[in-house]
Amino acid sequence: MPGGSEVGALLAVLGSFRVSADSAGLIDQIRGLENAKSAIAALQAKASVAFDLAHRREQAAAGVPVSEQGQGVAAQLALARRESPNRGSRLLGLAKALVTEMPRTMAALETGQLNEWRATLLVKETACLSAEDRCAVDEELAPDTGTFDGAGDRAIIAAARAAAYRRDPRSVAQRAARAATERHVSLRPAPDTMTILTALLPVAQGVAAYTALTRAADSARSGGDTRSRGQLMADTLVERLTGTPGGITGVDVQLVMTDRTLFQGDSEPARLQGYGIVPAEWARTLLAGGPAEAERGEDRPTEPAHTGSGPTEPGPARRSPTDPGTGHDFKVFLRRLYTSPASGELLAMDSKARLFPPRLRRFIETRDDTCRTPYCDAPIRHIDHVIPWHDGGPTTLENGAGLCEACNHTKEKSGWNVRTIPRSGTLRGNVPHDVHTLRIGTPTGHAYLSTAPPLPGHVRVAGSARSDVDSAPRHLRARPVMGS
Repeated sequence: MPGGSEVGALLAVLGSFRVSADSAGLIDQIRGLENAKSAIAALQAKASVAFDLAHRREQAAAGVPVSEQGQGVAAQLALARRESPNRGSRLLGLAKALVTEMPRTMAALETGQLNEWRATLLVKETACLSAEDRCAVDEELAPDTGTFDGAGDRAIIAAARAAAYRRDPRSVAQRAARAATERHVSLRPAPDTMTILTALLPVAQGVAAYTALTRAADSARSGGDTRSRGQLMADTLVERLTGTPGGITGVDVQLVMTDRTLFQGDSEPARLQGYGIVPAEWARTLLAGGPAEAERGEDRPTEPAHTGSGPTEPGPARRSPTDPGTGHDFKVFLRRLYTSPASGELLAMDSKARLFPPRLRRFIETRDDTCRTPYCDAPIRHIDHVIPWHDGGPTTLENGAGLCEACNHTKEKSGWNVRTIPRSGTLRGNVPHDVHTLRIGTPTGHAYLSTAPPLPGHVRVAGSARSDVDSAPRHLRARPVMGS
């Protein structure tokens, strides 16, 4: 196998593993397997550092400037580990710290006294220290002696923080000051058509915001509001941020659904851009209530959309379903997204401009949903020319791909190449070739396939974890497959 004969032999041993028949034996096996996972993580860390060094030597031999050597290493490790590029960077940093600066934590990982996550906690809490101080903290904590046996995550974090502060209190204080510059707000999906809105704030601002929401909720409840305290805090947050009780008037919402789901009560799920798959009934209710203030025009707030054919007509003005008494009216427009009946692929658009025009950008964003790099679920920030424009690449749907900022920059590094796989309407090695597919090549000669996600209403044959494209190891980008 591509990982080498030794790894192949290890997988063969695991394949022949037999589960114990008695309870005591099962517990012993579970503990042993946990120790094996930690040991494998330690080996991966050593291999990652070795790859980083080897890649830098190859780049130096090729004349790459010192300032650019090592670029793209984390992205290649992420693809090999089936992780996002962001996590690939963190894993490389973890590996370097364990191998070069924290030998006792590394020994604890190799022997199963720490798992990869808890080793990560120790590395994270000592990141502000110099290499010398970090090594000293590692020696003080001595994880390989069983210091943390029975300790939970919080105990490990507290011990590492205390040791780090004793070594270099100024660096720890400076780290806290720098942390304020990393404040941000993020959004991620939650089950049952819910989302988790998270704000990373300095402690004073966070406490002040939470206190304000608490006071507003308590005041409303004392005035007779029957909503729970948590519901009131959530509703108050939305109203104060958006300026409307429902919180969705005039906000860009793109809902992709089939004609059958919209008009015939079909159960085929829809897709809400920026969130993911939503139930059919929920989507119809959202459309019936009219979630967004939509206006005609190239760059106006968007419309709920569905795939199909025919003219597009505005819906009547309606009142917000979340606040039926406010009188906030809005219009509903249905944007038709024409698809191929066989593959469900959005039909092409063309432009001779260097920059993707707004409608074509929205088209690609709807087709790709998230960053097209395998295992990367980051939001799309750049619409990129697969074949660069300066190399004659056209500004078309076929030559466009949605990427996050980091992946777009990685793609431009030396040794990386991306191209589209010509469509044939057939399957090659269980890989669908009737949809938009990219082949991403890395400097080591490995390649990975990325297929556009299926739109609602189209069932796609699931590809294998590997596909035989050219002669190098390949991976098919994992995507959910909808039922019809």
